[in-house]
Amino acid sequence: MPLHVAHFIHRYPPAIGGAEAYFARLSEYFAACGDTVTVWTSTAVELAEMWSRNRNLERAVTPTHTHSQSRFVVHRFRPVTFPLRRYVLKALSMLPIRPWQLLTSPSNPVLPAMWRGVHRFDGPLNAVHGSAFPYGFPLLCGLRLARRRDVPFLLTPFLHLGDPLDPHDRTRKQYTSPPLVWLLRQADAVFVQTPSEYELAARLGVPSAKLVLQGLGVDVVECTGGDRAKARASWGVADDTFVVGHLANNSIEKGTVDLLKAFDPSIRLALAGPAMPNFTRYWQTFPHRAAVSRLGVLSDTQKRDFFAGIDAFCLPSRTDSFGLVLLEAWANGKPVVVYRTGGPADLVRDGIDGFVVRCGDVAELRTTLANLATDRDLRTKLGEAGRRRIATDFAWEPKLQLVREVVERVSWPGPSSARSRRSEPD
Repeated sequence: MPLHVAHFIHRYPPAIGGAEAYFARLSEYFAACGDTVTVWTSTAVELAEMWSRNRNLERAVTPTHTHSQSRFVVHRFRPVTFPLRRYVLKALSMLPIRPWQLLTSPSNPVLPAMWRGVHRFDGPLNAVHGSAFPYGFPLLCGLRLARRRDVPFLLTPFLHLGDPLDPHDRTRKQYTSPPLVWLLRQADAVFVQTPSEYELAARLGVPSAKLVLQGLGVDVVECTGGDRAKARASWGVADDTFVVGHLANNSIEKGTVDLLKAFDPSIRLALAGPAMPNFTRYWQTFPHRAAVSRLGVLSDTQKRDFFAGIDAFCLPSRTDSFGLVLLEAWANGKPVVVYRTGGPADLVRDGIDGFVVRCGDVAELRTTLANLATDRDLRTKLGEAGRRRIATDFAWEPKLQLVREVVERVSWPGPSSARSRRSEPD
């Protein structure tokens, strides 16, 4: 029987990001199964558009009205901005009411039109599914719709675990704030991507019956088949030069700055992705800029060329709950290097298909990359081990099918319905 599902997310393509790309793929999968999907999101393409008053940042993305794609419809709402926004919201969020704190978090896109829209929405609906933390405003809108229509509320939070050795890790603290934990406990099912995320959600009070260990996948056709010679010619490097690739929001949080700090003159870097302000400030003082190719946001063709052109991929991130780009690197037979944090630490088998470095240890990161630079056979061994995992561990079809099966299971009323086990608000 066809399902009718509402997806809530802070941004949606053409916005670039792991959660954004995943929810777009999930929406397309549901539509291909004959289901109807309604996506509720903001007009923001760049992250800064969620809170900036600079109209030059705004893109030509239709606000408020609907935009049809296949069997699903995308509702986009323009974020509201106002003077001293961050300080006003921070002050308002001090009121210890969890739903109110979700609406007033300074990291949010503030979307009053979305809040009003879910109150009026009367289309067919079997379930609401939201992502991702820490953007509580659209997620609370989704919860409001689910409760008003008495349908299940599902979450894919993409919890960021941070440095496990740091009891005061700021990333983990942000993603496990009391209002977000409250929201997590309201869900009828919570999709988590790794064993570590599962354990954290359980420690935060989510019953095991509601936790679904999913994991993500990769489409090999989408990220392989690039032109190595073309990429290297554009970067101005010879074929035998060792190049380390990095594809993410260039920032401290994603490890871009640590990668620059680990720079060795024998290594060339290829940095892809948009630049965040904290990266830009460090870049202005970086003395080896001639040895770094900054590629910006990549098209699909450029991304394939990027992976073909590099020799190893490095994501020393503190803020990844999974790391889809690691799967793309493996699909291209490239070894990966990550920090021992969050999803990447669960994903990478140290010494088998990549290396896992202690979080923040720039010296160890430098040594690990230097070892890869001098050992072509090791690079090949690690990269091929990663490639072999793609077909067995990271095919998209079973991952997406699992989500639909869970939505179907919790959507139909009955004695075992998730709604009959729903926890009351704290």
